[in-house]
Amino acid sequence: MFDIKQILMEAVQKGASDVHINTEMPPIMRINTELVAMELPEVDPESARQIVLQMVSEEKYKVFEKNRDLDFSTMIEDGSRFRVNAHWQRDNIAISFRAISSRIPDIDELHLPPIVKELTDLPRGLVLVTGHTGSGKSTSLAAMINIINRKYHRRIITLEDPVEYMIKNKSCMVEQREIGSDCTSFASGLRHVLRQDPDVILVGEMRDLETTSSTITAAETGHLVLSTLHTINASQTVERIIDVYPAAQQNQIRAMLSNTLQAVVSQTLFKRVDQPGMVPCVEILLCTSAVRNCIRENRIYEIPNIIETSRRVGMQTMDFSIQQMYTAGYIDRSEAILRASNPGKMERLLAPAPGQKQPSEMVSAATE
Repeated sequence: MFDIKQILMEAVQKGASDVHINTEMPPIMRINTELVAMELPEVDPESARQIVLQMVSEEKYKVFEKNRDLDFSTMIEDGSRFRVNAHWQRDNIAISFRAISSRIPDIDELHLPPIVKELTDLPRGLVLVTGHTGSGKSTSLAAMINIINRKYHRRIITLEDPVEYMIKNKSCMVEQREIGSDCTSFASGLRHVLRQDPDVILVGEMRDLETTSSTITAAETGHLVLSTLHTINASQTVERIIDVYPAAQQNQIRAMLSNTLQAVVSQTLFKRVDQPGMVPCVEILLCTSAVRNCIRENRIYEIPNIIETSRRVGMQTMDFSIQQMYTAGYIDRSEAILRASNPGKMERLLAPAPGQKQPSEMVSAATE
């Protein structure tokens, strides 16, 4: 029988970000973006079932069998916590674990642009942190909440699925509600949150129309609301929110969104070349009057150009961020080019002058 606590302990010791359990394979760890098989036997279907039962009650397991997906969190003896998704594939159980740091990192450690820290000073409105799964959205949000928690005397309520970082009360009063155990859904939690006297609300994810509508309403009623979306840039984020609504309501939501949206922070992680670990490249949209007009008048296609020409106020494109991270010696040139929105332009921008070493070469030379 597999001891999941021992598996997760080994993953922590080796610095893994994820652990995956699939039948007919040994457990797999992800270490600095690379998948590495653990030196264990292949997992059979009954072992996969027993692993889930080591972490959840029989009652929750019955819910899992019915719904075919289950999100929860688990903790091992050293205090390390993991976000867990158990699911079915080809009629067998599979499990994915995401390691959650016990310490909320300082926002400066995350190499986020300084403007992200300034967003925590906003008294009201909607701030979105977006990116694909595993892009560090939850960590960035936790770091932002931590700044508010140290700096202001406010009441913070979070709705999370599941609760990831455990936030201790500092200057603020913090309540963390987990979907499934503390409330039934994001939409249900949001329906009641305005009666709980919040100043700041964190919504783990704007998943559906009801959650999106309630999140925007909360921001519209004078609260600072932080949330996430699985979108890769600012203009796609605005389009995704509007497209969730029926066509007859889209003009209304454009007007509401243009008034409530304060900023979009879109991020993606790159493997570092200067040391083990990851570093984010980030696109920043700030809702200036020009951006609000674009949203209201359905000229979303103009937003990328506004970001490009508004660097002086703190906005930046993803390609600018990639260029900056490469120049600082954090990321690889080939990956920077491959993942740029305009690879040809990025290749020209990153071409070194004759005789000049590339940043990654200078980092290597300095460590030799």
